[in-house]
Amino acid sequence: MEDLGSNIVKIELVELLPIIMEKKNDYWRLAQICCTFREGIYEVSYSFAKDFELVNYRLVVDKEEIVPSISRVYKAAILYENEMRELFGLKVEYMKVDYHGKLYRINEETPFLAKEEK
Repeated sequence: MEDLGSNIVKIELVELLPIIMEKKNDYWRLAQICCTFREGIYEVSYSFAKDFELVNYRLVVDKEEIVPSISRVYKAAILYENEMRELFGLKVEYMKVDYHGKLYRINEETPFLAKEEK
């Protein structure tokens, strides 16, 4: 883990599921998951809230890496994970509910990736 300031902690892929379980067991709620793609890497931020605290975990993965779903622990992640896969092309495995690219009515595949990044 690396503290990036502003309650953002950079984590490695192997740390994701243990952190998710820790937050769930400590009664933190999933506030949001945000994804962006730049310079060949994804940045995925998982935000958790409890009382008046907010903490963000930033996962940085290559374009070909596979991210495990957290939707079996946090059901609210279902929409976020489908959205990240559909709009950005993030590879998410073991999703509890998979919309198979039909969450949005869009005319092109992964529209949030620049043409040269596809």
